[in-house]
Amino acid sequence: MTPAQLLPATPLAVGSASEHRPLIITLFGLFVVATLIITVWAGRQTRGASDFYAGGRQFTGFQNGLAISGDYMSAASFLGIAGAIALFGYDGFLYSIGFLVAWLVALLLVAEPLRNSGRYTMGDVLAYRMRQRPVRTAAGTSTIVVSIFYLLAQMAGAGVLVSLLLGITSDGGKVAIVALVGLLMIVYVTIGGMKGTTWVQMVKAVLLIAGALLITFLVLLKFDFSVSELLGRAAENSGQGAAFLEPGLKYGATATSKIDFISLGLALVLGTAGLPHILIRFYTVPTAKAARKSVNWAIGIIGAFYLMTIALGFGAAALLDRSDIIASNKAGNTAAPMLAEAVGGGTGSTGGAVLLAVISAVAFATILAVVAGLTLASSSSFAHDIYVNVIRKGEATEREEIRAARWSTVVIGAVAIGLGALARDLNVAGLVALAFAVAASANLPTILYSLFWKRFTTRGALWSIYGGLISSVVLVLFSPVVSGKPTSMFKNADFYWFPLENPGIISIPLGFLLGWLGTVLSKEAPDLGKYAELEVRSLTGTGAH
Repeated sequence: MTPAQLLPATPLAVGSASEHRPLIITLFGLFVVATLIITVWAGRQTRGASDFYAGGRQFTGFQNGLAISGDYMSAASFLGIAGAIALFGYDGFLYSIGFLVAWLVALLLVAEPLRNSGRYTMGDVLAYRMRQRPVRTAAGTSTIVVSIFYLLAQMAGAGVLVSLLLGITSDGGKVAIVALVGLLMIVYVTIGGMKGTTWVQMVKAVLLIAGALLITFLVLLKFDFSVSELLGRAAENSGQGAAFLEPGLKYGATATSKIDFISLGLALVLGTAGLPHILIRFYTVPTAKAARKSVNWAIGIIGAFYLMTIALGFGAAALLDRSDIIASNKAGNTAAPMLAEAVGGGTGSTGGAVLLAVISAVAFATILAVVAGLTLASSSSFAHDIYVNVIRKGEATEREEIRAARWSTVVIGAVAIGLGALARDLNVAGLVALAFAVAASANLPTILYSLFWKRFTTRGALWSIYGGLISSVVLVLFSPVVSGKPTSMFKNADFYWFPLENPGIISIPLGFLLGWLGTVLSKEAPDLGKYAELEVRSLTGTGAH
């Protein structure tokens, strides 16, 4: 039996969407209204900095675990990975493996010590035994840059998804959608703070898991719940045969692509432990025990979701035509919604339109929740690290601090809208991998050295953060991601000289090396007493809050 005999494998047609557009718009509208109500309700309970930054530390382990899952399972997880698997098979599934393994590294190395040591931001930990102003400036800068890279992916996903559903084909219309998402994101953070963001993330996590479960069930039903039959049909329909299920379709054709794969793997596995919007989630629980419990819940939920990406990605490869996926979006970002329409009954059917609308609303929920978390992380870091401790030298009131966080949210949102409009044709999983590379290069070396190396100095911290940050960003700017290819951000330009799409293989070791070199060349004597205090705090949480 061919895929065409299984169900209609036509692309997500504008005509099909237009027939059921009132339903699609209604579902989108219901979700936006519901999340805005949650945000306003939470905003009324936000009275001080602790509420705005850490939700008053009132969330339980289960609630925070659900919110962490909602923060971590981004548009890259849902849209980007499904598209990457649909187009590249085994090599696309490597994103799922990398994102999941990365979470274990974050848990084992930094999650609990960081939660015990800090108060609101990563800069709290890094500056504890260093000179406050330069280290907090560096930490704030790094947080904002990493968050903006990550925001690019979410904005790109939003633009593709909503424009597809609403039948918008013009570039101006797609830019307008990106701007709408940015405005909603600014509203969520400025009004709701961490409380509002956390509740939106919890709702989104439940919706995403339910949606993925439904599609997984319907895909497996098509193949009598035989995974081997599903994989075999995907390989056959891909036009690549057995190569679709083996390494090398995307990473392996040349020596450069093999090195690129190693670079990608390093970024994925090490990046999570340096992602600011994930790390600040550990400040929302009252105890170290609750932090551990939230991690356990998050691992279970995230692990289950990434297992389901097998059905999402390979299901799209088996039941849809590759050319239709690419015609809809070059990077494959619409494979999951197209699959939902297909397994719901096919193009033109009411069932297909309903499932398409539901899954698209879930994907939109995913994007909104993650952009809110990212924006909160970067605005918190600016207000707490740069405005309060650098510009005002610790003398700002809580009210002034929260006002600074809200204004920085508006600025960061505007930047994200502008860059997101340019990145709308790039694969969102690939864009997130770049954020992981920058986080692993700039943040992770400094965090690990601060927590575990007593000789570490201010110069080492600055060299590590700025060296890792500058090297990773420069290599990305002069890579094929930005120019030189049809899938690049600037398609008609060609100024790249760095051959890899992922800079991690160079920038991550460089971040660690510069941190070590800056320390050994520094004449500053490390404060061993402060290190001993930090060690006690990281293990017990005593005195951190």
